[in-house]
Amino acid sequence: MGTPDFAVPTLRSLSDAGTQIVGVYTQPDRPSGRGKKTGKPPVKLHAEKLGLPVFQPETLATAEARSELEALRSDVIIVAAYGLILPDWTLSLPTHGALNVHPSLLPRHRGPAPVANAILEGDEETGVTVMLVEPEVDSGPILRTVKVPMGPSDTTGELTDRLAKIGGELLVETLQDWTAGLIDPTPQDHSLATFSRKATKADGKVDWSLSATEIDRRIRAYHPWPGSFTTWAEHRLKIIGANHSGDDAGKPGLVSRGQGGILVQTGRGHLALNTVQPEGRRPMDINAFLAGHPDFIGAVLGT
Repeated sequence: MGTPDFAVPTLRSLSDAGTQIVGVYTQPDRPSGRGKKTGKPPVKLHAEKLGLPVFQPETLATAEARSELEALRSDVIIVAAYGLILPDWTLSLPTHGALNVHPSLLPRHRGPAPVANAILEGDEETGVTVMLVEPEVDSGPILRTVKVPMGPSDTTGELTDRLAKIGGELLVETLQDWTAGLIDPTPQDHSLATFSRKATKADGKVDWSLSATEIDRRIRAYHPWPGSFTTWAEHRLKIIGANHSGDDAGKPGLVSRGQGGILVQTGRGHLALNTVQPEGRRPMDINAFLAGHPDFIGAVLGT
């Protein structure tokens, strides 16, 4: 059971390991993109390439969905970013329960946006946890974890891709040992739990009164979605790539040229711009942007 790109490596790893996959559950096809054309979820596309049966119920909380899932007689349910709540009855249906692949070191960063929140919090490491699914979100006993160091330039997109691959490999190893009775689940310490939330489009607006360190984290956490933006000359300007430097104070949002390149003053320190995207155009190097907009120097962003 999975829907986005994150779940594809898990499906691929199971298939490559020769696991008998009796069915693939993913969310229904939905409109996406500027044209709002109906598209298939990444997991469905990969399942079809493998010739696997695909099920796309709007919810599992119906008699029809229950009958359909029961008919598969699966030994275990694997969940990776499915996006739908599993009713309690599904957890006891398979012989070996339901296992979830979660991209964080539980109990830290439970919830729907663990990768982005690890970046926002400035964590030095993250990882993947394979756990048993319980009714409360991401609260089940842990079967296996793998720690992964985080780099200073990691974005949510890059880190998610890395964790997805690691998660698929970890799931296969864990599944083999779990079904063989070689793993004793470890209960989570619920007192240490932290919870992530999904970002909104409004989260992408840069607040230049924050420190350069915090703004840098937000730019990386919100890439590729919802993206980070500011305003200049009454137009939206996306900030694609940047890095922080110094700890001096000044007028937040003021653009200047310095030893670090094209700098924006923040509440504490400067943010050096690397890649920007003007409204209605493609991303470009900051120097290419500046060549066409020399008046950018001295502007105050976000006003």
